[in-house]
Amino acid sequence: MVQMFHGLSRYDYLVKECLNAHALNDSAPFPQVFGRLFHENPVTGNLSTSHIVDAFDALVETMRTDEINDGPADAGMTFLGQFVDHDVTLDAQSAIGTRIDPRSIRNIRTPNLDLDCVYGDGPEATPFLYSPDHEGFMLMGREDNPNDLPRNCKGRALIGDPRNDENIIVSQIQGAFIQLHNILMSHVEEEDDTAKDVHDCAAMGIRSEIWSEVVAPKLMGFEQVRRFIRLHYQWIVLHEMLPAFVDQKIIDHVLAHDPFPNAPIMPAEFSGAAYRFGHATVQPTYKLKKGGDPVHLFEMLGFSPRGTESDIEMRMFFDVAGTAAQKALPVGIEMADTLFQLPGNIVGGGLEWNGHEIPLEQARKLGLRNILRDRSALKLASGQQAAAKLGLDALAPPTALTDHHIDKTPLWFYCLQEASEKGKGRLTGVGGHIVASVIIRLLRLDPESVLNLHHFEPWHGFGGADCTMGRMMEYVETHRDHVTHREDLFCG
Repeated sequence: MVQMFHGLSRYDYLVKECLNAHALNDSAPFPQVFGRLFHENPVTGNLSTSHIVDAFDALVETMRTDEINDGPADAGMTFLGQFVDHDVTLDAQSAIGTRIDPRSIRNIRTPNLDLDCVYGDGPEATPFLYSPDHEGFMLMGREDNPNDLPRNCKGRALIGDPRNDENIIVSQIQGAFIQLHNILMSHVEEEDDTAKDVHDCAAMGIRSEIWSEVVAPKLMGFEQVRRFIRLHYQWIVLHEMLPAFVDQKIIDHVLAHDPFPNAPIMPAEFSGAAYRFGHATVQPTYKLKKGGDPVHLFEMLGFSPRGTESDIEMRMFFDVAGTAAQKALPVGIEMADTLFQLPGNIVGGGLEWNGHEIPLEQARKLGLRNILRDRSALKLASGQQAAAKLGLDALAPPTALTDHHIDKTPLWFYCLQEASEKGKGRLTGVGGHIVASVIIRLLRLDPESVLNLHHFEPWHGFGGADCTMGRMMEYVETHRDHVTHREDLFCG
């Protein structure tokens, strides 16, 4: 038996050790800590903490809106973006009011676009995600609702990242990937034409003898299906999700020339600021089904068994051949009023920063929480400082700050300001460069990613060259009953 590194699945070992010294990051796994793109930017000057908090609160209040304007992205892209975030980052250490060096923060997720939030560490290391009776199949659904997530006796979802159960939309994206895996595993078990397509796609870029030498025969089908889904997921992130939120000119520039060639794998500026653009794209209500009534965002909370009445139609969130999916709000400096009133099960009380008590009314504002984490914990560079480092013309700070004698804009707001003033509802400038460079670098440094398979073509079952999230979700919804051992896989 081939010796494996502790904590690595056979597939991860395959990537790390067996690609002729061209594995991840020169045969080393991606470092699972955060880092900085720019120098630390501590709070300085004579302004009191209370004055600074009031200034940021005034800035965030300028964002509040109850006017709903459609942006360029499908509504589901907001939640796919959340799913991607949960696939590549989990900071369980930084907190508002507590200073911490990003280099000391462990990233609990592997910073690869590898769907570890779905697969965990594979059947051998995380067996609670998998059927004990049917090799390579994942637990899925419940008898009361086959489209819910598998759950334990307390109603907790049995998934690779518990955050993917926090609302019923991202929960069902998670569930759809699990269902897709089991659908394709069923084809592999039946050894039909789809199984051949899965095998041929999974084999791309990896010598056949490597598979037979490293992967246990009983897990061969599982590993092939996992790679097949990973490649199409990466394709969608690169070719659909990223352009939905980032100016295509910025993406093209980053593909040709990385603006941060020596950057950490997972910068705090990405996870703590730029990638939080999604908060500004959230609608206050969504229709779950065609013809249904709008449902308030905070009526869709998860972390408990979901009834069939809350099952969504994916065509309402991802466009399929003109089905007119709902739209996300444009990336920008307007934010739905809903996110200024986070409910009690999310925010249980006020905050404290440097001896200053931040009352519950302010603590419930998501935008203010983003800025306070930046300034109190992570000490991120301001938008103007980041623009200078990138050689870009800096935007002027908003009057809500200058009226409070603050002349530098927190990075999260600055990225949204660029999108409003220059990006036509998409990230551009500093925000666009940070988000595009991190996503693209994750793919570029992974030798078996879709970005490094130049002859890759998406599967015809997902639309071929027109592969989209909508078409993948349509495939799942059409074939979700085609799962062998289906009832055996229900849990909870």
